[in-house]
Amino acid sequence: MEGIKRGILMNKYPTSTCLIISTFQNPTALKEILNRIIDGSKLPSSIHVADDGSDDDTLNLIKSYQTENNIRIYHHWHENIGFRKCKILNKTLMACQENYVIFLDGDCLPHNDFIKDHITLSERRYFVQGRRCFISQDMVLPLLEGRMTLSGLFLRGKISGLFKSIRFPFPIIKTNMNQRGLIGCNWAAWRKDLLKVNGFDEDYEGWGIGEDSDICTRLYNIGISRKFVYGRSIVYHLNHEVMDKSHLKSSNYRLQETISLRKTRCANGITKD
Repeated sequence: MEGIKRGILMNKYPTSTCLIISTFQNPTALKEILNRIIDGSKLPSSIHVADDGSDDDTLNLIKSYQTENNIRIYHHWHENIGFRKCKILNKTLMACQENYVIFLDGDCLPHNDFIKDHITLSERRYFVQGRRCFISQDMVLPLLEGRMTLSGLFLRGKISGLFKSIRFPFPIIKTNMNQRGLIGCNWAAWRKDLLKVNGFDEDYEGWGIGEDSDICTRLYNIGISRKFVYGRSIVYHLNHEVMDKSHLKSSNYRLQETISLRKTRCANGITKD
């Protein structure tokens, strides 16, 4: 099922919005993300940082923002005993009370209109999948330290996926239930839908494939379609070293099982079935 829509659809906007930022040992990028959200054209109702075991530098950074800014910022943390992003996301999801949830990875810088765009694109029976362009790895530190700007990176050809970096006069929206393009760094969904599928599957404990596609597939299986969006809800991915992918075979097997069996809930999610 697929269609292409131009323009912003009429929809019932959420009454409250939670931004969940997942992070691990990257306070420099987190600081820039928080600055961009706070200075953006629209604030979420609250910001929740889902921390997969960072040291005290991240905690102290968040504390400074909690005291200096007129927005609720919460820090959710667990011990660092390996990649457990799904577990900390579930803990964070249960802590937020807003009816719409926007997810942003801690290695992605949001566009000034990131929150506004996600709210405007919200619609019942859909989740929203934004896109990402890529900042060359050698330019990440200069950008975060203020020695380089996004416009400078454009001119130097240090941003790839340029089509996905531009905010168009109108969004291009594809509605579908495809597997292609399911990524967890930039998406949004109604909280009640996320709870209905029991949140993230905590049996995924490795980076690179599965955890994001799995929860989105379960949303498909309860009848929630995707808005696959270009020209809105833009993020700039900070390229980094590739992490260990030794788990990919087992993660892919788990994902294929969710797809083939049309699972709507995971057993090891928010509740333990």
